[in-house]
Amino acid sequence: MRKWIGYRFLNMGLSLGLGMAMAGSFAAAQESHKAPTEADVYCSGVATDQAIPADTYLISGENSSYKAMFGQRDNVYINRGAEQGVKVGDEFEVVRPVHDVVKHKWFKWQPQLVRAMGTMYADIGRVRVVIVQAKTSIAEVRLTCNSMQRGDIVRPFAVRPAPAYHDAKFDPFASPSGKKTAMVVTTKNFGVASGTGTVVFVNLGSSQGVQVGDYFRVFRYQGTRDESAYQVRGTAYKVYGFGSTPIAYQWDNLPRQVLGEGIVLRTGPNSATVLLTTTRQEIFNGDYVELE
Repeated sequence: MRKWIGYRFLNMGLSLGLGMAMAGSFAAAQESHKAPTEADVYCSGVATDQAIPADTYLISGENSSYKAMFGQRDNVYINRGAEQGVKVGDEFEVVRPVHDVVKHKWFKWQPQLVRAMGTMYADIGRVRVVIVQAKTSIAEVRLTCNSMQRGDIVRPFAVRPAPAYHDAKFDPFASPSGKKTAMVVTTKNFGVASGTGTVVFVNLGSSQGVQVGDYFRVFRYQGTRDESAYQVRGTAYKVYGFGSTPIAYQWDNLPRQVLGEGIVLRTGPNSATVLLTTTRQEIFNGDYVELE
């Protein structure tokens, strides 16, 4: 009886494991899609080697005796007033320079590419002036991407048109476009893995002809000796068959694996802020991109 029960649980475990594996494979092959929203556009952030002036900033906010962070409908104080030309109804965007506090190199060239792109500025939100005093102004928070804090940079608001979205025409083995290529350097929140709806930064920008609304195809070379997806050097080459065939095929002898595509929301001189609109599986820092 005990032996029979053991076999039964073993069979159940094998069936469950096989079912989960099949479900995982099926899920990985499914495409997910996302069109840009207003929040995507105005909370995207940018990487630029051109410093954003920090002479206008948040001093504090209402109820600051017990509040250090401010959000939707809160009132915040700006260090500019009537003497500096501020008027009731003026709108400003709030940004903050950010960096990755985890000093980890996710792929070989990441630190150099981050430096080349410049400082990363996070979009924190938007405020509208409701009261103007001589040297300061009171503004209501109208859009929040993150909590506002003392010292956040305040800049005049500029409309960002939403880029035109098209339905994906996805080819998992698409031939190279022949256009400029780059890499997924990092994500908006400094993560390592991305999916549909994630904002990533790539190391091509306006200086290389990239424009808002352009599309990037994301792909990965198979069998390389320097994989980026959480693998020890040479894993795919040694373990998954690329090195055990009669001919050891190199990365550029094999079809590329197309992972997804994304649309450019903003550009810096040497970077583009890209919303992943379609993905078939996880995308990692260090994966490649090309202009479509």
